[in-house]
Amino acid sequence: MDQIAKQVLVIDDEPDIRELLDLTLTRMGLDVTTVEDLAEARRELQDHEFSFCLTDMRLPDGNGLDLVEEISENHPNLPTAVITAHGKIEDAVYALKLGAFDFVSKPVDLAVLRKLVNTALKLRRDEPAESTPSGDAQFEKSDSALDRLKGSSPAIKQCKVMIAKLARSQAPVLVSGDSGSGKELAARLIHDLGPRGDGPFIPVNCGAIPTELMESEFFGHKKGSFTGASTDKEGLFQAADGGTLMLDEVADLPLHMQVKLLRVIQEKAVMPIGAREEVPVDVRILSATHQPLKPLVESGKFRNDLYFRLNVIEIHMPGLQERVEDIPILAETFLAEIADQWTGDETPVISDEAMESLKRHSYTGNVRELINILQRAVTMCEGNVIQPADLLLEHVEIQESASAATGEKSEDESLDSYMEGIEKKMLEDALKKARYNKTRAAELLGISFRSFRYKLKKFGIE
Repeated sequence: MDQIAKQVLVIDDEPDIRELLDLTLTRMGLDVTTVEDLAEARRELQDHEFSFCLTDMRLPDGNGLDLVEEISENHPNLPTAVITAHGKIEDAVYALKLGAFDFVSKPVDLAVLRKLVNTALKLRRDEPAESTPSGDAQFEKSDSALDRLKGSSPAIKQCKVMIAKLARSQAPVLVSGDSGSGKELAARLIHDLGPRGDGPFIPVNCGAIPTELMESEFFGHKKGSFTGASTDKEGLFQAADGGTLMLDEVADLPLHMQVKLLRVIQEKAVMPIGAREEVPVDVRILSATHQPLKPLVESGKFRNDLYFRLNVIEIHMPGLQERVEDIPILAETFLAEIADQWTGDETPVISDEAMESLKRHSYTGNVRELINILQRAVTMCEGNVIQPADLLLEHVEIQESASAATGEKSEDESLDSYMEGIEKKMLEDALKKARYNKTRAAELLGISFRSFRYKLKKFGIE
């Protein structure tokens, strides 16, 4: 069985490259089969079981990408990497979209190749018999981890299937969804369920780092490279080496950092400030955003080439309005956690009326807002039963009054302008209702105090 688990198939029409790859992989303790065209590769795949496949793109009888697509459909548990021409990032992206595990560029960096192969082989440890890529068996072994994503609605079930599938790839993934919908949890699950699960998971909020510090934070710096650089500093990419770097709110990256990030992704190496040589990094990139990137690309605020490099595969995290049927299980789960962390007492029970109020509520902050509402309810409820009044959902009334006060959107008014008018009105009404107590106003709106303060500044409300 061990011998089967270490079988590797290499497809390349250049004898020198086949010999180099054979020698390199054999020294890693692998049993290597080399072939020179697609026809021979297909015969080998039919007759033998492999643990890893590496194919060139340009072959005498066709394109290696055709083989990638066939393997993805017929052997979904076989990780396949593609050898691309230097600088042909479009080919690499297309290969990943077709189901390739990863790619290496010519001339092949053998150190990078060895890391790639070791990562791919981790997928084959104690792996069950092959299953269909869309069936429940695909993530049967990972049920306990996926249980962290609560809910059984169709939208969440689809997310679980997608997460399990993405965990088997090294393709960059863009996690989209409204604020508070669980984007970081999805990214963490993709990491935990994949071959990098024993490596670091480093989340970073791109909008929280001052522009002048970004390059140092991401790539590190050498001692003396600028005023205040008293020691060498490791960047986020180096910290995530062997694991995953999650770029949260990637839309907030300034253009100059987008250029540098694109190079790092393509070259798989970083240049610390003040360094003379690039440092290789083995990092999987996952990104998240609550705002659509395509309009930013069209307006020139986000680079088109970086967009297609990050958005190889997109997974959308549904908001609570798309999964209302999950609210009861989410509420019960969060209440148990809140009671355990706050009081240690028996978990409060939500009355049927309160549960209906939660299901009817319009969530702008999604799961995060639901947690906020339940935290208030635990504080406000008398006894051990949460009633509708304990939920403090007054901001629904504020929203309705704001909409009424704003009126219908005029034909020449943009949607953004119309929505900003409603949001500003809601902020002002919440302040009045809370007698200008900002903490209380933020609670009425179901958002964090930090977010509330940011919005006040955004709209110039004193």
